[in-house]
Amino acid sequence: MSAFTTPLIVSPCSNGRDWLLKKSFTYHIGSKFSRHYVRVPKGFKTDFASVPRIFFFLPDWATYSKAPVLHDWLFRSKQITGKPITRKRADDIFLEAMLVDWRNHRSRYFVAHMEYWAVRIAGWLAWRGK
Repeated sequence: MSAFTTPLIVSPCSNGRDWLLKKSFTYHIGSKFSRHYVRVPKGFKTDFASVPRIFFFLPDWATYSKAPVLHDWLFRSKQITGKPITRKRADDIFLEAMLVDWRNHRSRYFVAHMEYWAVRIAGWLAWRGK
């Protein structure tokens, strides 16, 4: 199973919307000891999950977790350890990371797949915009 190997430590920004990473964190793709990993750097700003208001019912653990921060970083950097990635690859890593991050929640599969399909359908706007 994949793994986040470091904690998520953030602080709110003054705009009331964004959060600043106080410490970098790492996600290993595919398995805990994989040589393929993503490191989100200290100082990165995130808005966590940019969820439209119609999805107000999503639980806080789905919004304020590591997976949306990881996905934000992949969308901004468009690379993993210096190698370019596709939007599909970023979204697939997001799905994998959600299932890892939320492994203790009963509705993780439903919520993860709903968020995955939301970014697959509408994520091209953010991908092209940054």
